[in-house]
Amino acid sequence: MSNEMTTRVHAFCDDAIGDLDSVGVAAAVAAGTISAREAAEAVIARAEALEPVLNAIQTPDFDRALAAADRPTSGVLAGVPSFVKDNTRVAGLPTDQGSLAVRSRPATSDDPFTEQLRSTGLGVLGKTAMPEFGWNASAEWATLPPTRNPWHTDHSAGGSSGGSAALVASGVVTIAHANDGGGSIRIPAAACGLVGLKPTRGRVVPAAESASLPVDVVSNGVVTRTVRDTAYFLAGTQRFRPAAGMKPLDLVEGPSARRLRLGLVLDSVTGAPTDDDCRAATLATVDRLTALGHDVVEVPIPGDAVRFMHAFKHYWALLAFSTHHFGKQAMHSPDFDKRLTDPLTRGLARRFVRNAWRTPGALRTLKQSEQLYRDAFADVDLIVSPTLGYVTPRLGHLNPSVEFEVLFDRLVQYAAFTPLNNASGGPAISLPLARTSDGRPVGVHFSALHGDEQTLLELAYELESDRPFARIQD
Repeated sequence: MSNEMTTRVHAFCDDAIGDLDSVGVAAAVAAGTISAREAAEAVIARAEALEPVLNAIQTPDFDRALAAADRPTSGVLAGVPSFVKDNTRVAGLPTDQGSLAVRSRPATSDDPFTEQLRSTGLGVLGKTAMPEFGWNASAEWATLPPTRNPWHTDHSAGGSSGGSAALVASGVVTIAHANDGGGSIRIPAAACGLVGLKPTRGRVVPAAESASLPVDVVSNGVVTRTVRDTAYFLAGTQRFRPAAGMKPLDLVEGPSARRLRLGLVLDSVTGAPTDDDCRAATLATVDRLTALGHDVVEVPIPGDAVRFMHAFKHYWALLAFSTHHFGKQAMHSPDFDKRLTDPLTRGLARRFVRNAWRTPGALRTLKQSEQLYRDAFADVDLIVSPTLGYVTPRLGHLNPSVEFEVLFDRLVQYAAFTPLNNASGGPAISLPLARTSDGRPVGVHFSALHGDEQTLLELAYELESDRPFARIQD
C-alpha cells in the first residue's frame, strides 16, 4: 500500500484485482481468472490497510460479504465488490445517516435501490461514511475525525458521498454507491478525480425518501474511475427496471461520431465568480472540445438565477428542519435524539424557522425550474461548466463546527453549479479533466436534457480517450 507522498495514499498493489476497473474485475471473475471471493478478499485487505488514514467506512460487513461471494451471481458486474452509502438501507446493517443522533437498528430488508444495485452483480461489503444527513458538501463531523481525500489527505473528499469517493479514488474498490440531492455524487467525484454521473430523475429506482419529498431532488448512482464502469452500471440498472417515460438507455460503449453544440457557463447561480483553477479547467476543456470538432458557445444560466438559489437554500433548510424536529419518523429511528445533531443541522433548522413563510414560493420556483432547464437546451446539446465554485478546500474549511452563517455561505459558493440539476431532474456528469498545481483533481461538469445520459457518456468516453484521466498511483 503506497504513501509515496506524505499527503497522497492509495491501495493499488499486485493482488487479485491489481489496477483493473469494475468491468475488468467482472470479466476476470467470469473467465475464472480470479474468483469473486478472491476479489472480495483483495478489497478487504486494501480497506483494512487504508481505513485508518481515510476514515471512509461507516459499517464494515466483511464476513457476510465473503460468504455471499461464494454464491453464484449474475449481472453486468457480477463478482465485483462494492459499498453502499450510509443513507440507504442494506438488510442486516444499520442506517445511521452519518449522524450521532440516529441510533438505528439493523434493517430488515434492502431499500428498493439496493435491490437494483445488487441486480447488477455488485457485492456489498458494508456502508460508507457521509456527513450528517447529507447536508454538507464535505464528509466532516464536529466531534469525529473527517474522511480524507486520498489525493491530498489534508483536504476534503467532498460530500455527501465522500466515503464512497475516497474508497474508489484510493483503489480500495472500483465502484461504490453514491447519491445526489444537491451535488453529492458530482462534488466528491470532482474532489477525488472520479467519474460522477447523476442520472435523470426516474432513470433508476427512486430513493426511499423520495415519495415524501415536496420536490424530489435525490438521484442514486455510483462513483467510478472509468467511464465504462459508470456506463455498464447504468445499463445494468435498466435491465432490473427500465425507466418509464423516457428514452430507453442501452449500454453505451464508446464515443459517437456526432459532433455537438455545447453551451458554456463559467459563473454560477450564486453570482460569485468561479475561482481561477475551476475556470481554467473549464476553458481548457472548451479548447479540447473545439479541437475535437465540437462547437461551444456561451449561454446564460437557465432561468432566474438569484430566485432559484434563494429557493434551493430554503428547501435545504426545510429538509433539515423536518429531520431535526421529526427525526424519529423521518429516520425510522425510535431512539433518535435531536440533541445530538450537529451545528449545521441545527443552523439550517433555525434558518427555516426564520423564513418559513417563504416555503410556498420556494417550492413553486423549484418545480418551475424543470421547464426552464428544458428550455435551455433548445439550441444546444449539452451545457459545460465547472463542477465546483472553487477547488476542494482543506479539511476544516467546511467543518460543521464553523460558525453557521460563515459555513453556509462557503457551502453555497462551493456547491454552486450542481443544485439546478437536482431541482429540475436533469442528468449531469462530472469528469476529472484537470489538476491543480499541487496535483489535486479538478472536475468539469456537463448537463444534458432529461433522459439523455447517452450523450453525456459518449462525450465522456471521447474525452477519456483523448486524454486518459490521471491515476493516483502514477
